[in-house]
Amino acid sequence: MLAKINRLTKDKDFNNAFKKGRSSYDDMTGIKTAANGLANNRFGILVSTKISKKAAIRNKIKRRVREAIKKYINKLRLGNDLVIICLPGILKKEYKEIEQSLSYHFKKLRILK
Repeated sequence: MLAKINRLTKDKDFNNAFKKGRSSYDDMTGIKTAANGLANNRFGILVSTKISKKAAIRNKIKRRVREAIKKYINKLRLGNDLVIICLPGILKKEYKEIEQSLSYHFKKLRILK
């Protein structure tokens, strides 16, 4: 679990990232990022019921994405809200591939130190 200080919880924060944020997508994930004016990064993870109707599968995906985030959390520039959108391609992917996908997005959006 991510620390509370690193979690996006409010709808207005999610909406801000969607409206004003930059984006990057591939076949399994997408990221929307916007500046938050804080001294830390906050993350939100979206896994739609379009991916799976079963909550257990959606939660498994969220756990994998959270673990991948933990690897990069100290390597990212501070002051961003990041919304990670999981796409149907993520179902058949292994953890390592999810990690590589996030790394690609962080580099593309220039938020990796």
